[in-house]
Amino acid sequence: MTRPHAPFRADTVGSLLRSDELKLARRRRQAGDIDAQALRDVEDREIRRIVKQQEDIGLEAVTDGEFRRAWWHFDFLENLSGVEGYQAEQGIQFQGRATPARGVRVIDRLGFDPKHPMLDDFRFLHDSVSSAIPKMTIPSPSVLHFRGGRRNIDSSIYPTLDAFFADLADTYRDAVKAFYDAGCRYLQLDDTVWAYLCSQKELDAARSRGDDPDHLQRIYAEVLNHALADRPKDLYVSLHVCRGNFRSTWISEGGYEPVAETLLGQVDVDAYFLEYDTERAGGFEPLRFLPEGHKQAVLGLVTTKTGALEPAEEIKKRIEEAQRFVALDQLCLSPQCGFASTEEGNLLSEEEQWDKLRLVVATSQSIWSR
Repeated sequence: MTRPHAPFRADTVGSLLRSDELKLARRRRQAGDIDAQALRDVEDREIRRIVKQQEDIGLEAVTDGEFRRAWWHFDFLENLSGVEGYQAEQGIQFQGRATPARGVRVIDRLGFDPKHPMLDDFRFLHDSVSSAIPKMTIPSPSVLHFRGGRRNIDSSIYPTLDAFFADLADTYRDAVKAFYDAGCRYLQLDDTVWAYLCSQKELDAARSRGDDPDHLQRIYAEVLNHALADRPKDLYVSLHVCRGNFRSTWISEGGYEPVAETLLGQVDVDAYFLEYDTERAGGFEPLRFLPEGHKQAVLGLVTTKTGALEPAEEIKKRIEEAQRFVALDQLCLSPQCGFASTEEGNLLSEEEQWDKLRLVVATSQSIWSR
């Protein structure tokens, strides 16, 4: 079977609203009414269903909707060697809504376990796709550091953060290779931290917990570049810069200007998914740092936070605005984020979700077929 190759003019960030059947099965599993295999059987059926639906509406890259996860990041991070999940004192505040209380901390030397469960999750997705390319989404390495910082990294294991970042980069290098060996040719790294580095509120919070954020751009760029340095030429890697998405809310605001030169100019990925659904993201001026010709900016102009459809003509006008700073050939279109960064999901219906994705496909066809 011949599959398309990234980049795609119409793309998707990844997570999808969990179906009622899946939510019920997860509740029954938590209550002990069904076993792990019974839950996985439901997940399998629901993933096959949404894969077909993504293909039917014309997406050329499809995901498993993150249907096996409770969180966009913790499920992956907790299964790295040296990392444990724990019950936090409180959740993270999103504009008056708090997430469930959860956290991760580093308790031993970091490493990538070759039996990481998401490798099998990807293999199932790979085998469920018929015409599109299966896209794997995992949290970016910086996510393991920024929110908890030094206090969540055992100082007896890592007396210096230099050693921690070196092992973190090696861990992700091994993860990239493992997913490639499992058949992955389109890998997306989801990253809230670059947006946090644009937010004075988040920078102040980092300093208050004893961390110095002034040099983190350089450190995170070096970690990412080391992790991706040996990737095969046929592995396409994108980075999604997220501003917070729990239950249709957000955390960080501020344009990309403070990080754009490093992020767009120095981080060795093939594409950047950039949220541009509200004025909180600022203007398109930072796109001038995108190297000419060989990288893509995927503009998240269709919000996943509400069900109301954006007028296609307004989307086209915004893409025309972006062309003041970057060529149309280097632009793509997507929703601003996933529809369910956690299993609770955003505040719109499943049909509204599919209408959003249809809008992305139809609008991109209208723009790039000219």
